[in-house]
Amino acid sequence: MQKVYLNVQDNASPRLIHGLKLLTEGLQDCGYRAERADAPWTAYSYREQQGIKIYVGSREESAFIRALEEQEVLIYHSEAPGKEGFYLATLPGNIVVVAGGGDTGALYGAQELARQIRRAGRIPELLAQGETPKFTLRGPVLGLQKTQIEPPRRTYEYPITPERFPWFYDKDMWLDYLDMLCGQRSNVVYIWSGHPFASLVKLKDYPEALEVTEEEYRLNVSMFHWLTAEADKRGIWVVLNFYNIHIPLPFAEKHRLDLHQPKPLPITSDYTRKSIAEFVRSFPNVGIMLCLGEALHGGVYGSEWFRETIIAGMKEGLKDVSVKENPPIILRAHAVKAEPIIEEALPLYSNLYTEAKYNGESLTTWTPRGGWVETHNNLSSMKSVHIVNIHILANLEPFRYGAPSFIQKSMQAAKHRQQANGLHVYPLFYWDWPYSADKVTPRLKQADRDWIWYAAWARYAWNPDRDAETEQYYWTDELADRFGSREAGAALLEAYDAFGECAPRLLRRFGITEGNRQTLSLGMTMSQLTNPDRYSPYKALWEDHAPQGERLELYAEREVKGEPHIGETPLDVVEAAEMFADIAWKAIVRARPHVSRNAEEFERIATDIEAIRYMVSSYGAKVRAAVKVLLFKNTVNGSYTERVDILEEAAVYLKESLEWYRKLTDLTGKTYLYANSMQTPHRKIPVPNGQKYKHWTDCLPVYEDEFNHFAARVNDLKAGKLPMKVTSEETIEPYRQAAFTLLSPYAETYTVQKNSCLFTDGDVFAQSCAEELGGLTGIRFSREEAAKKGIAVEFEINVPARVLVGYFNSAEQQWLQVPTLDENTHADDRGGLAPLLRKGVKPGFYPSVNVHAFLYEAGRHTLNLGKGAYTIVGIIPADQPVNERDVSPLSESARSLDWLYG
Repeated sequence: MQKVYLNVQDNASPRLIHGLKLLTEGLQDCGYRAERADAPWTAYSYREQQGIKIYVGSREESAFIRALEEQEVLIYHSEAPGKEGFYLATLPGNIVVVAGGGDTGALYGAQELARQIRRAGRIPELLAQGETPKFTLRGPVLGLQKTQIEPPRRTYEYPITPERFPWFYDKDMWLDYLDMLCGQRSNVVYIWSGHPFASLVKLKDYPEALEVTEEEYRLNVSMFHWLTAEADKRGIWVVLNFYNIHIPLPFAEKHRLDLHQPKPLPITSDYTRKSIAEFVRSFPNVGIMLCLGEALHGGVYGSEWFRETIIAGMKEGLKDVSVKENPPIILRAHAVKAEPIIEEALPLYSNLYTEAKYNGESLTTWTPRGGWVETHNNLSSMKSVHIVNIHILANLEPFRYGAPSFIQKSMQAAKHRQQANGLHVYPLFYWDWPYSADKVTPRLKQADRDWIWYAAWARYAWNPDRDAETEQYYWTDELADRFGSREAGAALLEAYDAFGECAPRLLRRFGITEGNRQTLSLGMTMSQLTNPDRYSPYKALWEDHAPQGERLELYAEREVKGEPHIGETPLDVVEAAEMFADIAWKAIVRARPHVSRNAEEFERIATDIEAIRYMVSSYGAKVRAAVKVLLFKNTVNGSYTERVDILEEAAVYLKESLEWYRKLTDLTGKTYLYANSMQTPHRKIPVPNGQKYKHWTDCLPVYEDEFNHFAARVNDLKAGKLPMKVTSEETIEPYRQAAFTLLSPYAETYTVQKNSCLFTDGDVFAQSCAEELGGLTGIRFSREEAAKKGIAVEFEINVPARVLVGYFNSAEQQWLQVPTLDENTHADDRGGLAPLLRKGVKPGFYPSVNVHAFLYEAGRHTLNLGKGAYTIVGIIPADQPVNERDVSPLSESARSLDWLYG
């Protein structure tokens, strides 16, 4: 057995020791006897050690490596290794030197040398290889969050306990996961929680803030210390994400505060600052990541909160500990403009990062454009490090995804188009970590099932600009190792790359949103395809997160007018998706005879591809039906009994879509527990309530009813009959007034009616209002103050009631904008996200007003919606029957054609 002597720099860190351990194991696996040298080596003494030698050290701290560089014995033929880079060199005197740019680089170099030794079965005779990562931070996300809310807690509020998160305490699972990340050279793991401090720190000033038992608290602290130490020796930062302003339930109850606070209060700021300081004292090598949007009105208070609470708390804690490097503070550019906040904070803290979503909350394109790219470029140009966030992946759920080609091009776009320098990547089924949704016993772990997802993002975060032909060989080998042959590997790679094109294309051209509101795999209704404005579509989906192209309505208008089409059309998309689904299916069939390992997992991949094929076919037929309906709409111009033949063609396509969906339902009934990992009311598309409509079997009856209604309407139109909704209007009854007490001195009540003034200043009068609103008692205040600073209205009610808030239909900065679940997960906590009365008030010379209804329990409340002018047009009892409608001329309402479907 050949002996190899190993040496490492003096005062080696845990990362260097771990690298030495990996190298020792690699040598032993290949029959070498690895021994630590008895004494340190110098540039003059190392030759005295007989035999093969390997040295591991950091250029920052190793006197031996610096001496070899000064003597020009160690010369880097490529760029010198950066902070996390490494260089492997065979040098005179029978020595191999692993030179890391820092401790993490030396760890990666030792790991790479061990890999090469294993692959060759011996120590390579000649080494002269250097690598440095192209992205500064690279790693995945875990969520200490659940699929469902736990009342009275609200969104994201989950104390850390063994009952809620048994996996968090599973050390074997963590070691496997951290070893996987280290092997992929990922250097960060992000852990998301609503408010983790109430489970990890105790404050003498606020003992009531602890949300767990003493035993659970001690277990959490012990577990987190162990986790961060194990991560650190693998070169991995642990970064803890939290939301603002969230406070613990017992703290909120004692001080009579709402769990989510829209603006800083002295007590919430004091509590949060002290929590962060104590957290830093306890875990000085853990970074933090925060969201200044959503609950907190970040546009108004974000900079103040960030500087005076977050950074102040971090600096307060760091005064009492000794660290090599200040932990990172990462600011999410989500629901808030981050640039001015970072600009003001940079002089206060030395290690700031920003983060913004790559394709919103899905994966849709490697050609991002529009305002989203501008946001990334602005953030990347600052003196902080900018991270791109591959977020939620709502359009990929619940299937496997691992298209290396799509992922590589996305990382190239992140680097070169968005100028990002870090990666933050979600798992494919975030809300149900660590499990996938596969209908298998025991349940599959995402880290195992989706290995290629993690491996591909990590590989291209290290270097996105790898040669395409080399990558074909690399991934073919990886898949061949798993499934037994290069023939199987090559066919599987073709299948992965092909079906990886399907869901991104469908969502970006037809979706309502790229976020949690929509589960793409469950399909969409005809109304959502032909009348998307009814469902508050998120325009960034097709303006920023898609190539140039046309939505269905624009396509139909241009088609009827004979105008040329621009970019990606709806039919282009479904034809391409159908082509790629077919390529994937043929490839998986071709692979099957060559699979000799992991046959069960191969068959699960095959059923995923079959399911995607059915999904694509169902969408394709339905989109063609939608095109026909919109062509009908733009051809007949309100004469709905004419050209019914176009609708008959649509009915054929709609029936075909339903047949494909039945196939999809039958297949997924055997293979998946559910389609969406977030099973809350936030899910709106295709059907509201993600808990009730979470599987294809739940949605199939909706589509069957839709087809039956459509077929019946077409038959009626053929017979010359128009439905009541088109020929006459319903009788509208006014809403009942709920008693309330207005407590804000700067606001006043008024009667809602024609010619009412909507504000206490200016000339915004109601030219007309919906019949439902006539005679209600509204609340008005200064439009100028609301536009400049925001207006909070305090009121008291004795019974549950709905507050009717009017949003002006304008994107101008002076008007309050409707929150969306795409940017604010709390937007629908009180209902009212969708407008109740579209164009419910029409002021003279000003934009029309959509009326939303927000539900409040009995008691005293403050309505604080942020900066921008809005109006309150009444408060009505919660039991008042309400119906969503367009308050518009009959002809305009009928033109939506929603009456065709129900």
